[in-house]
Amino acid sequence: MSLPTGGQWPPPPNGIALGQQALWSAWFVGDPEGLKAAYALADPSFGQYSDFFAYENGKPGSQPATGLINRVARFFWSRPSLSGNRKAGVHVPLAADIATASADLLFSEPPQFVVDQDDGGNQQAADRVDELLNASDFHSELIEAAETCAALGGTWLRLVWDIKVADRVMIDSVSADNAIGEWRWGVLQAVTFFTEYRTGKNDQGVLRHLERHEPGVILHGLYKGDVKKLGDQVALSEHPDTALYADLVDDQGAIPTGVKGLTAAYVANMRPQRRWRKIGDLDNLGRSDYDGVEPLMDALDETYTSWMRDVRLGKARIIVPEFMLENLGPGKGASWEEDREVYTALKIASPETGQAQITSQQFAIRVAEHEATCAALVDEILRSAGYSPGTFGSGQDQMRTLTATEVQSREKESNRTRQKKARYWSQALEPLLDTWLELDALIFHTGAVGDVDIEWADEVQEDPLTVAQTANALTLAKAASTKTLVTMVHADWDEAAIDEEVALIQKQSGASVPMLPPLASATEPPAPPAGGNGKPLPPEMVAQQQGK
Repeated sequence: MSLPTGGQWPPPPNGIALGQQALWSAWFVGDPEGLKAAYALADPSFGQYSDFFAYENGKPGSQPATGLINRVARFFWSRPSLSGNRKAGVHVPLAADIATASADLLFSEPPQFVVDQDDGGNQQAADRVDELLNASDFHSELIEAAETCAALGGTWLRLVWDIKVADRVMIDSVSADNAIGEWRWGVLQAVTFFTEYRTGKNDQGVLRHLERHEPGVILHGLYKGDVKKLGDQVALSEHPDTALYADLVDDQGAIPTGVKGLTAAYVANMRPQRRWRKIGDLDNLGRSDYDGVEPLMDALDETYTSWMRDVRLGKARIIVPEFMLENLGPGKGASWEEDREVYTALKIASPETGQAQITSQQFAIRVAEHEATCAALVDEILRSAGYSPGTFGSGQDQMRTLTATEVQSREKESNRTRQKKARYWSQALEPLLDTWLELDALIFHTGAVGDVDIEWADEVQEDPLTVAQTANALTLAKAASTKTLVTMVHADWDEAAIDEEVALIQKQSGASVPMLPPLASATEPPAPPAGGNGKPLPPEMVAQQQGK
């Protein structure tokens, strides 16, 4: 249990991951200027990630990785303008769309959090979970965390509480590039969240607030350094954002939590982390949806920029002879007013044709070539990222309503990706929520006891009309009971609600269990045959029929 005493920041080899996450962040934000700065290696934030650029052949080196720099220099966004003019680049926000689609696939239909009372949980825990976790606030937090998770390769979740703000322990999401984790055998042991405040001339001075989570304790420390050095520890009261912790920590900067579990968790977007599988703790980090497709996204922006350049050059223009320009006076040049309706006749002829003329010029716009190239690049980017193109919309599919089977077929790749990501979320969330419930009960005296489980929604929600038609067909075929049909139509109902609905349906329709006639006893004679009017036949006719 200790905070660092100084040294390099970030501690090696974490600068490798933070540098790459800065590039992914530039794609996620989608600002053209940010992309130019990132790929020109001119972003000031890259200065502190020197070991990222010194990384070569799987080992941190002392010399700049010229191979990496040369590779980056080939990107469209890193090419300088040789003429010195500002390069006009167009960015297609596909990276942001991918992150949004990932969050939508996971949490557009929110999962349900439950406490199994048969497994040691009590009603107080079930009520607390239903009140706080199965609520719009927490579901919105999960959607936000899932977006950054897809973009940066993972996201952090931590438990925070402030009795002046809320009467519950809150779950806060933190971006992957604002924390450094420590693992042992793939199990998270501790994590240090950091927040930077730039100070001094040209923002070279840095105040860093470190918040370290270990099992049973949270430590806070404030350090005064620069972009590459952590610096010396100073009092928490020296910055208004950290002053509130000054009265809460002990002489070691610690706040005991009272629980054994770790009050933070890391959600990996996807594993394995192919880039850093041989580098210490970095092999436990997740893989971004952009990992490996950055060149394709760069090529897409270059293609779209070329397309827009064709549009600009393809605008109709007119070329007028110099003698048709109106003289604005000495030193003021000449101009042509294209909206002017009446001109004075000129007696000066064109030196080439012998007559005054206006020439029009308009270049062709290569729409089909650019569109086909963009479409091919988009399909390849989505396939490499693990998504079906249909997830992002298709012109033919939008013209009609798809059945659930067609949706599953069209989005097969996306559904597989969703299933894999859901496992990583469950792996991180369930232990954290168990600690959350224990800590919440300890601080706010709720008396809640139990473990929290996650129930994920179905990948594709059946169309209500399709379900109703299926139920109707089964009813006509007498192939399903009323309870089976109610369960089919209301798959999200519990057993008690289903039984209540079945009873209500039978009451309204007058249906009941038919009473079968009692079986005839073996010792009793069979009833005499009946005639066409329902009356018993005469004895002689009975004898005649029995003779037959």
